[in-house]
Amino acid sequence: MSVAAVAQKYFDALEAKQFDVVAGMFADDIVWHQPGANRFSGTHRGAGAVNAMIGGMMEISRGTFALSLRSAPMVNGDLVAAEVRFGGEREGASMAQDGVDVMHVSDGQIVEVWLYSGDQKAEDAFWGPAA
Repeated sequence: MSVAAVAQKYFDALEAKQFDVVAGMFADDIVWHQPGANRFSGTHRGAGAVNAMIGGMMEISRGTFALSLRSAPMVNGDLVAAEVRFGGEREGASMAQDGVDVMHVSDGQIVEVWLYSGDQKAEDAFWGPAA
């Protein structure tokens, strides 16, 4: 599967909330760089840790966390950049903003991810402070 096809499958599965498909696309030793200063921020290593983080986001947002592409993923070798829109709701708060996701794809799997948020302070406030 091409790098572009891997990226498109990943974003399609995220948008459809098919988290079993999403989880199957991560390399066992994936490295995920989550921005900000909130409960999910930091570098997460391993598919288990990344899947737990995504599960935590779904729990906090009561299943409302959603992400969609704003334009087709852009490929440069084995790197992909994608403009996204993401958001969610929880009791007493909501969030909706643009961002950029950058992924390194190797052998049909996502091996590293860097995320960028359009309004990091708002995202931090939504997820809550780090423990």
